[in-house]
Amino acid sequence: MAGRVIGVIPARLQSTRLPRKLLLNETGKPLLQYTWEAASAAKSLSEILVATDSIEISACVRRFGGQVELTANHPSGTDRVAEIARQFRPEADILVNIQGDEPEIDPNAIDLLVKTLQSSPSAQMATLATPITNKADLEDPGCVKVVCGADGRALYFSRLPIPYVRDGNTDELLKHDSPWKLHLGIYAYRRAFLMRMTEQPPSPLEQLEKLEQLRALEAGANISVATVLHRAAGIDTPTDYARFVSRQKVAA
Repeated sequence: MAGRVIGVIPARLQSTRLPRKLLLNETGKPLLQYTWEAASAAKSLSEILVATDSIEISACVRRFGGQVELTANHPSGTDRVAEIARQFRPEADILVNIQGDEPEIDPNAIDLLVKTLQSSPSAQMATLATPITNKADLEDPGCVKVVCGADGRALYFSRLPIPYVRDGNTDELLKHDSPWKLHLGIYAYRRAFLMRMTEQPPSPLEQLEKLEQLRALEAGANISVATVLHRAAGIDTPTDYARFVSRQKVAA
């Protein structure tokens, strides 16, 4: 069906800093279920499914009533989404790659992402960013920065604090109309472009920065970037998960 938008949550069992995090269930339901429920609330998605090579994760998703497809073992979530497009959902026009470890993702942000790609005919993919307002995020190489053109097109992504301010007070700029944007790891792809990108080898800049989106830029892709005011908290460490559990208890 033309125009069909599929949301895909790539899910792997093991993670370095928080083993088996997607199956953690101190709140009474697994972490992955929260992400699936949040994504399911997005109005722009025709379908939402989990893509995994784990029998355990597959069984978990089926227990909470979600859709799941078993894929091969892949080096990245993007490759897993590409297999979904190639093998399971060839009718998809746009595929949205949703991080499984962001259980508090805003469905409105997903809708904005999809709208951004749909309204940008020249763009092959779209992503989101949010203003950086503190020095810790600005200087943290784990917080990826994106610089955009006046039309919202991504010019470059880096782990370094770009743009570099030669003159001026960084602290003041962070407080008032920050020029820095934090890249959020959610993507919408046009199917044909996703197929082409995942068939290409890692590019030189991608290998240097360890940022997969640079492969697309080096290939000449137009990546449209929309800005949101807040980001979802990713769950990467035991401390992150403990805070999430506390927030759920308060919400309950």
